[in-house]
Formats: sequence, C-alpha cells, structure tokens
Amino acid sequence: MSTFSCPNCGDDVTPTIARARMVTCPSCDSTILIESDAVRLAGEQGVMHEVPMLFDIGDTVICGKTTVTLHGHARFSYGRGFWEEFWGQTPSGDSAWVSVDEGDVVVQQPVPASNYPRSQGEFRPGREITCQNQHFRVVEVDSAECVALRGSFDEELKVGETYSFVNAQASNGRLLSGELWEGGQSWFLGTWFDPFEIKVRRQS
Repeated sequence: MSTFSCPNCGDDVTPTIARARMVTCPSCDSTILIESDAVRLAGEQGVMHEVPMLFDIGDTVICGKTTVTLHGHARFSYGRGFWEEFWGQTPSGDSAWVSVDEGDVVVQQPVPASNYPRSQGEFRPGREITCQNQHFRVVEVDSAECVALRGSFDEELKVGETYSFVNAQASNGRLLSGELWEGGQSWFLGTWFDPFEIKVRRQS
C-alpha cells in the first residue's frame, strides 16, 4: 500500500515497506492498522521518551552474519524497567527483531509453527524445552506492557496491552523467546551480541 490519509487527522502516512500491517501517524500519534484495501485506527502510539540508543528506525544493523534494516520501534515495560524492540527485515525480506535490554542486544527471527517447542505442563524457570533439535532451559517467565510504538510493523501491536513471555537459553548462548496468549503463541530464535560487536549503517 502506498501513501494514505490518516483516519484520525487526515494527514498523509507513508509505510516504509510494502508488507507493513501497522504504522504510526507522525502527525497525531495514532496507530493505524492496514487491512487488505482499507485502514482503521488501532489506538495511540504512546509516549516514546527519548533515551540514548545504539540505533534507530531507518538504520541497518549488522550483527555477525545477520543484517537487519529497522522499520519499527516498540517499548515494553516490565515494572522494574523497560526494553526496546526493533522490527525490521533482512536483505532477503525475512522478518527479524532486534532487542536491547540493559545494554545487551539480541537478534531473533520467527520460528515456523511446525517447529514450536514442546513442554509438558506450564513453562517455568528451570524447565527444559526443545526447539529445532536444540535443548533450552527456561530462565524467565514474566509479562510486560507495550507502552509506546513508532514506525511500521508486520503485525498488530497495541499500547497498553500486556504480553506474557518466556525466555529460554541454550548452552551455546542461543536465546529462544516465546509470546503466549489465550489460544495462541509465537516463538523467536536468535543470538546475543555484545554492543561493541555490532555495526550500524545510519540512514542517509
């Protein structure tokens, strides 16, 4: 979809990518859900208080062999602090998330539904789960609230909505993260990086 009028204020909104499913209006801060041939309001984008960041929307982040151009920025609060989630695409068009939490960076990509991990009983710290023939141990089970959004995303996110999540670590440092909700789940697999290992190509 090309440029369209914001259903709240009427100003022009141009998604940065063709596959965007949700964008924020730069004029009135509304979040807009893009459907097949129409757009509708999805809520407010929240207040994104400025903090020092390693990269931002429009930058291309190079982490090891993975390159991601960033299109959307979400902030999640978990009570004692918050972390940043950047959604973007690899050069081949695949979806990827780059997360920053207390200075650490992890790059993750979606796990196909056919490879979702299996666990007997509820996920809890210490439980072992298997995903894509690799063993992980659950290190965190918690919830977080989405408090602000900017840019474009390939899925719908809502400010004020609380998300339950699971983080599990493998012996080689790989991180498996899951989002859980009533009747559904999604999983992401990736690698931690030292911020000094990351290269950033700034948007021109």
